[in-house]
Amino acid sequence: MFPGGGVDMQQLLQQAQKMQQDLAAAQQELAESTVEGSAGGGLVKATVTGSGELTALEIDPKAVDPEDTETLADLVIAAVRDANNAAQELAQTKLGPLAQGLGGGGIPGLPL
Repeated sequence: MFPGGGVDMQQLLQQAQKMQQDLAAAQQELAESTVEGSAGGGLVKATVTGSGELTALEIDPKAVDPEDTETLADLVIAAVRDANNAAQELAQTKLGPLAQGLGGGGIPGLPL
């Protein structure tokens, strides 16, 4: 099919299938992992999955001032942002090497 011997298509298909299986396993592991972010010196803590889903939010009572809810809102946003950044780093660690194997340009639709 390819001039001069070319590529073994069966081997290529097997490699692609293995990479697809490895990617699916890494995505599943990522979805089951959790990371934490915090703000205000730990007054607000957010926990997200490796895929970015917020699963827990802890607010220290010291962070709650009924006269200043804006600061609390800012702390919550900062903690969630911190957790999401940690989730993106985790995704890069787990999925990055697989994306490199697929050509290095990342995979459309994945948070890399």
